Amino acid sequence: MADYVRDVMTPGVVAVRPDASLVEAAQLMRAQDTGDVLVAVDGQVLGVLTDRDIALRAVADGADPLTVSAQAVCTPNPVVVGPDDAVSAAVGLMRDHAVRRLPVVEDGHPVGMVSLGDLVPSHHGESV
Repeated sequence: MADYVRDVMTPGVVAVRPDASLVEAAQLMRAQDTGDVLVAVDGQVLGVLTDRDIALRAVADGADPLTVSAQAVCTPNPVVVGPDDAVSAAVGLMRDHAVRRLPVVEDGHPVGMVSLGDLVPSHHGESV
């Protein structure tokens, strides 16, 4: 069983500028085979944008994904975790904030992502 977030996180980040269109963000998700991207500027995380956000907060409302920005649809000011934080702390944050993924931030800059799927194998007996 892993003890620290760094042991279970997906290293590296996939990020878009706040003014990137939802089409740009979706194309990046497809190219990187991921369901989420960070919205960031100058290495600072502003939000998390998921494929679900695009579908439910924009497309379902009839918004034009070519003109709507990633920042307009993302979840702003996401809860973050550090690579040296305990896996149990990440599980607790996900539970308390009802989120499925957390940016991993070190020295103020994103270094990876940890998702619910990353944590489940590490916490067989703990309900997430």
